[in-house]
Amino acid sequence: MDTEQLYERGLKRRKEMFGSASVEQRMNALGEFGKPLQQIINGYAYGDIWNRPGLSPKIRSLVMIGMMAASNHPPELRVHLRGALANGCTAEEIREVLLQIALYCGIPASLEAHHAALEVFAASGAGQSTE
Repeated sequence: MDTEQLYERGLKRRKEMFGSASVEQRMNALGEFGKPLQQIINGYAYGDIWNRPGLSPKIRSLVMIGMMAASNHPPELRVHLRGALANGCTAEEIREVLLQIALYCGIPASLEAHHAALEVFAASGAGQSTE
């Protein structure tokens, strides 16, 4: 598959996960300067890795939540929390990942991630029954 095909496949996948408006906003946030980075993100991250058959999109989303929470990247965590909900993850599954983060990466990282998750859940209407 050539790079243009990867780019188009990735852009399609990304829009399915995050919505067209959100993707367009993120793609234009850095203007012409950021265009090469967006080509890498669409082509290689979403066109290649996110389309590999080894893991479902749901599992990939849970992995991304864990990585973003563990590395303390709240803005990217929020993006991937929204994507996780679009990929069928439940609030309970997300909470379990964040609890795992507390033990292995630290309570402050998990606490920050819990706050981000609650914001995303409130905005989307998800997570109302996480007993």
